Amino acid sequence: MENKKTCLYDKHVALGALMSPFGGFDMPIQYTDIADEHRAVRTACGVFDVSHMGEVLVAGRDAERYVNHIFTNDVRGIPAGKILYGMMCYDDGGVVDDLLVYKMAADRYFLVINASNIDKDWEWIQQHANGFDVVLEHQSDRYGELAIQGPQAESVVEQTLGLACRDLQFYTFRQEGDVIISRTGYTGEDGFEIYADADYIRTCWDRLMAAGVKPCGLGCRDTLRFEVGLPLYGDELSAEISPVMAGLSMFVRLDKDEFIGREALARQKADGPARKLVGIELHDKAIPRHGYTVLKDGAPIGEVTTGYHTISTDKSVCMALIDARYAALGTAVDIQIRKKIFAGTVCKKRFYDKHYKK
Repeated sequence: MENKKTCLYDKHVALGALMSPFGGFDMPIQYTDIADEHRAVRTACGVFDVSHMGEVLVAGRDAERYVNHIFTNDVRGIPAGKILYGMMCYDDGGVVDDLLVYKMAADRYFLVINASNIDKDWEWIQQHANGFDVVLEHQSDRYGELAIQGPQAESVVEQTLGLACRDLQFYTFRQEGDVIISRTGYTGEDGFEIYADADYIRTCWDRLMAAGVKPCGLGCRDTLRFEVGLPLYGDELSAEISPVMAGLSMFVRLDKDEFIGREALARQKADGPARKLVGIELHDKAIPRHGYTVLKDGAPIGEVTTGYHTISTDKSVCMALIDARYAALGTAVDIQIRKKIFAGTVCKKRFYDKHYKK
């Protein structure tokens, strides 16, 4: 099956971007150099095409009750204009997907889901709507999306795109006509995400390029999110890795009466998970990659989920899912990289401090 193309595909090609399949789309991995793009976001501003993300509208009298049924976080009582992060889970606590929920009104919620899970999520969302007075609308083909990230993002959005945004608080949004702008992102920096139709997104991209904003690919999107400990579905979250294992219990509201997976997650939280996601810093320059084995006294205790030599801090680090008995900070472990063994130490999963606007 041929990969899909976002509304900016031709612009990426014209810029000479390295394109690669991701989540069923041909996406830009880098334009010039991943490290340069990464540093632009940390120090100034960069823009990402994230039009591959999926969007679902939930509307109707039971919209709040239904979203709470499929979502680990709790949308009760939040005001319109607020965004929550959380997960959709299976009955056993494994993760269907992690997502953002935008509350548009008491009876309207906008769900933003991962590109690689769009078809699976849409099927899951429809499957569990029986008995709820809701209308579900798959809007993924309606929206393109830009992520404008970095300490200068606010001034870029206001001055270059002419969109008022400075009054938006972290994890809030506003809708003007068919344009949604939110103060969100996936980099650990201040930033905004803009959802709109293809023509509007293409116009915004052209204005940003003319203003000299750095185009950034999925390569540095991964290095940026990794440095600040943000999970990627398929690596740090999956059908086998629950939010409790991943250290994301703060987004699991067990004080709700019910949601799919609640009982399993409550048990995991009470008993403690058998495996935990941790950070590991190596004492060497070697790079631990996804799937590499973590060892304790020569015996396997887990594996790496994501690893890099960090661009911002110049350290060889990784996130790894390991036996919970060895998850305490400061625990000495080893990682097998090809045929060699490298010593490391369990550390916090956040390798670089976030710089969100509070």
